[in-house]
Amino acid sequence: MPAVASSSESEDEAGVTAPSAEIKAWHLYVLRCRDGSLYCGITNDLERRLAQHNAGKAARYTRGRGPVVIERSWVHESKSAALKAELVFKKLSRAAKEQSLIA
Repeated sequence: MPAVASSSESEDEAGVTAPSAEIKAWHLYVLRCRDGSLYCGITNDLERRLAQHNAGKAARYTRGRGPVVIERSWVHESKSAALKAELVFKKLSRAAKEQSLIA
């Protein structure tokens, strides 16, 4: 009897089942903390990461500054691209960061 592929598996032409690779997009995100400061980071699961920040289980910077809200996020094709964008964002002045959140 042939194997039935589950929702987490896919079958190739030869009938071999293999786990499907769910590709998640990488996000550069900016949070606004309760004290008005900004925090920038990357993740491939934005909802989970926001919950971690608000639970005090994420970056040390946000632990005493919660609750935090997402001001903006940008999708990137790879982790490398998101890391490079994060570096560029962090080098901006505060005024330039605020302006990029509006645009």
